[in-house]
Amino acid sequence: MNLEEPVRKAILAELERQAAAGRLTLDASGSGPIRLDGRVDLDELVMAVLGALAGGP
Repeated sequence: MNLEEPVRKAILAELERQAAAGRLTLDASGSGPIRLDGRVDLDELVMAVLGALAGGP
């Protein structure tokens, strides 16, 4: 089982959620690197990754 894709999706989804909440700005246009500006809640990001690894939404 390839875990890379679910983790990648979980990270991006969580960063998008935090950006929507106004915590940071996120530019994920294109297929290359993303650009972040602001503060990332690391605890929430870790929970999103753990959820992806456990098979959560």
